[in-house]
Amino acid sequence: MNLKPYSDLRSWQQKQECDEMFQAARDAGAVTLQRDKLNPKDGLIERIDLMDVQALARFLGRSTYVDQLAQTIGQLEPLKAEFPVILELIGRWTGMAKVRGLGPQDSGAWIDAAKTIRACAARSQDAIAAPVREFSARLFRDSKRIEALTPQLDILLSGSVEESPRAAAQVWQELGLFREEHPVLLAGHVHIARDRSTGLIDMPYMGLPAATIQGVASTVIEVITIENKTTFHSEAKRRQDDKVLLIYTAGMPSPAWRAMYGRLLGRLPPTTPINHWGDVDEGGFRIASTIAAVARAAGFSLQPYRMSPDDVPLEMRVRASARTLERIHHFACAAGWPELGQAMREAEFVAEQESLEPL
Repeated sequence: MNLKPYSDLRSWQQKQECDEMFQAARDAGAVTLQRDKLNPKDGLIERIDLMDVQALARFLGRSTYVDQLAQTIGQLEPLKAEFPVILELIGRWTGMAKVRGLGPQDSGAWIDAAKTIRACAARSQDAIAAPVREFSARLFRDSKRIEALTPQLDILLSGSVEESPRAAAQVWQELGLFREEHPVLLAGHVHIARDRSTGLIDMPYMGLPAATIQGVASTVIEVITIENKTTFHSEAKRRQDDKVLLIYTAGMPSPAWRAMYGRLLGRLPPTTPINHWGDVDEGGFRIASTIAAVARAAGFSLQPYRMSPDDVPLEMRVRASARTLERIHHFACAAGWPELGQAMREAEFVAEQESLEPL
């Protein structure tokens, strides 16, 4: 214990008050005291040794880390089945480690984050997009509560404590919440049917509200969804005259995007190739599995595009942990790509989509 502030005291009264507090802690069985050997009765206390953490916590009217962790584990118990990542959090906290600076002290934030995810999932298809502050005010009577829960929401949604933090807007987007609603970006020499009009996608791309897009109204030889904006812009310029429909997912697509995607696929011949180009990492394969589920419901089998380990230059490869590789394999299998998942597990690296762009 650092006793310099105590030893620097010049007021006899302040010293007495400190001595009385230290002695009370000693009498409570929490600490032992050592005074100046030359004046063992009234001299300065030179050393304080902790003897009983629980006794010290009781003396100070505080809870210990162990007590707080036990309380939090009990409060989060109902969430474990729905959000298995809670077990990983508890494992980290048990080892005295934090996750993104978050410890076990605020169990209420995790409970509210889970409540938010459930509430968003329960909305009808007529209400699949909502301003984040309006939704927060209705759910919590606090317009900024959901924004404060962004780290917890990101972890619960991704199901991983190892995933890199996403921007807040991307987290809210996955839930169908937004601060400012963004249009869906599409590219290619393709006619799109909308609520009020049908027309050719402009060059090199066009942004349209998801809810107004009803389907494809011309020949399409291939559909490619693209996770990364830089890659989308490059491909839009390169293939703007091709009868290929390129769609930017903006990371994890929102419920409105997914509903729009399903409508687009619903008007295509069943033999149309449906591909996805995303990051070769855990997040990228989680996004792919989500899009694959929509494609599957529309009668299509989503295929990976330039997401093989062989497509990644050596200098762009980043070594991945065993846990990350297992989760990549899990999401690849969920997307219907077990062979690719196994190849990623054996390759033992990840890479971002920009590194896979054609030169």
